[in-house]
Amino acid sequence: MNPETFFDKFGMLADTPNGVQKLRELILQLAVQGKLVPQDENDEPAAVLLEKIKAEKARLVKEKKIRKLKPLSPIEVDEYIFEIPKGWEWVHLGSLGQTQTGTTPSKNNPAFFGDDYPFIKPSDISHKCINCDNKGLSNIGIENGRFIKSGSILMVCIGGSIGKVNWIDKDCSCNQQINVLTPFLNLDYKLFTYFMTSRFFQNEVIIRASKTTLPILNKSKWELIPFPLPPLNEQKRIVAKVDQLMALCGELEARQHKKQETRLYFNSAALDKLLTAHEPAEFANHWQRICDNFDLLYDNPETVGELRKAILQLAVQGKLVRQDANDEPAAVLLERIKAEKERLVKEKKIKKVKQLPDFEDGELPYELPNEWLWARIDQIANSVHYGYTASANYELKDIRLLRITDIQNGRVNWDNVPGCEIDEKIVENYRLYEGDLLIARTGGTIGKSYLVEKPTLCAVFASYIIRVIPNSQSFPNYLKIFLESPLYWKQLYEKSMGTGQPNVNGTSLRALILPLPPLQEQRRIVAKVDQLMALCDELETKLKQSQTDGAKLMEAVVHQLVAT
Repeated sequence: MNPETFFDKFGMLADTPNGVQKLRELILQLAVQGKLVPQDENDEPAAVLLEKIKAEKARLVKEKKIRKLKPLSPIEVDEYIFEIPKGWEWVHLGSLGQTQTGTTPSKNNPAFFGDDYPFIKPSDISHKCINCDNKGLSNIGIENGRFIKSGSILMVCIGGSIGKVNWIDKDCSCNQQINVLTPFLNLDYKLFTYFMTSRFFQNEVIIRASKTTLPILNKSKWELIPFPLPPLNEQKRIVAKVDQLMALCGELEARQHKKQETRLYFNSAALDKLLTAHEPAEFANHWQRICDNFDLLYDNPETVGELRKAILQLAVQGKLVRQDANDEPAAVLLERIKAEKERLVKEKKIKKVKQLPDFEDGELPYELPNEWLWARIDQIANSVHYGYTASANYELKDIRLLRITDIQNGRVNWDNVPGCEIDEKIVENYRLYEGDLLIARTGGTIGKSYLVEKPTLCAVFASYIIRVIPNSQSFPNYLKIFLESPLYWKQLYEKSMGTGQPNVNGTSLRALILPLPPLQEQRRIVAKVDQLMALCDELETKLKQSQTDGAKLMEAVVHQLVAT
């Protein structure tokens, strides 16, 4: 099969999640079933090859090159896993070569270790190769370990990577977590590796492994796995064809990777031009270009994520909706907020905090539209403070303890939120109300935010969360958009750098700068973002469904080809 025929036939099918991997599995499954290359009636049957293997084994025993082992029982008909072509034979794996399990020489003797023989561990085995660039054994060490001849096949026989297999092209040794097959008659180790990588053989490995927390397949069970043996000449044709098709799969994968890189590059470039446009006409021109090439730029869920980021960034740059000269300027809004906070401080309803310094030169990231202002979180919030320290208790229901783990995809299932013990005198200090903004302050979820909307029960929030209580003159929904924008994340990461465990404190959050539009424009921005995010959701769902349909089609094609 020439490359272009291969790409025409399988390119679209493989352009799905794990599509090329499924194609590789298909190739191996067809190979192991005798459906990948034509049979030739002139080939010497595998039964004759088995007699030669038997004679070779007897010779090696006689010459004391291998130990005489108890012969494996003949394979029974009920052990046949699928029908094989005429001239093939089902045999036990252990009948085809010398099998052994690795061992590790005593680490208390430094003389055992050196650079004479690679010492292979499970982590050294991958589907691409076996890594030999590691600490090995000396000539003395190999005498106290396992000598493995070049051309052997090594398979991991324990743990999460059980079944991982490849051949090695040099003499070596290995540890006890690996089973080894050294084929008789110098049979092609590639064929054994390809067949042992196939889905059928890997399934047998899992089925026969011990059913424990740590699966183990000992040598005696491993060598009893049924193996479909083709005639020798057909083996060579199979290896040549698999080599060719695997190389084409690699090329197909490279093409797809390049295609995806190109798509992401053009997507990023198009969005960057949109975000950096200074004039309305320039912005409109770049937006039209995206619209004209929308199907090309957004044909993958990954690119939809970039579109979401761009929408949020445009929102906080003042480029998402029109400005209206009749809107009350942000400066007036900020003065109202200031007056409201001063009144609350005077009434001892909130605490007075130290005023943060003015903006420094170079601190402001870009120019804002007329009537917008740069502000700090502290200026538009009544309070920024930590949550309550308590243990979660699912038996308690009166007062819930909201944790960051309870927030999934911007939502909370309150039925699953545990309760906690808390003195009723301080409940009000931590009780959640509509419009509160919660931010994770540490760990892998640092910066994750949640807007409280219409709480239906009494809940407080955990100590590793920071709450921002917006002033009543603020619009929490716009602040939530800021807390999802690239501008916010850039500042947050800068504030949390320099520690082993990412962490952001209340002082840092208070100092974050945000672009503040007029209140009326904030409402238009929120409405537009909601509309566009709903469209993104719809687009993402369709693209994921398309990928799922493609994957199902691939599975159907694989099933049909394997079953015929």
